[in-house]
Amino acid sequence: QVHLVESGGGLVQPGGSLRLSCAASGSIITFYVMNWYRQAPGKQRELVARITSGGITTYADSVKGRFTISRDNAKRTWYLQMNSLNPEDTAVYYCNADLLTFTSRRAEEFWGQGTQVTVSS
Repeated sequence: QVHLVESGGGLVQPGGSLRLSCAASGSIITFYVMNWYRQAPGKQRELVARITSGGITTYADSVKGRFTISRDNAKRTWYLQMNSLNPEDTAVYYCNADLLTFTSRRAEEFWGQGTQVTVSS
């Protein structure tokens, strides 16, 4: 059984910063890809940032230069540092990972429960 738990969401004023964390637990052998997605009301879920096992990062155009994804392999945790937030960043943010488990011995995808980020004055 694998669990992903996000933390760090909340209410922030425009121009402010937040750092989201995603902690993974369970019978994990290795991670392939760690992601952050978000879903705003009435919109489709979109990929915000990705970091591969090799450390390659990619970002949505809308967050480039403002958001940074990073990870701590020893803690099985990855982060999303969000700076210069604006109201358009308001959404539920989900962590997601493709990983290999002891249970199935094959790549599987897992999601966190989501954390609300609201940018408002």
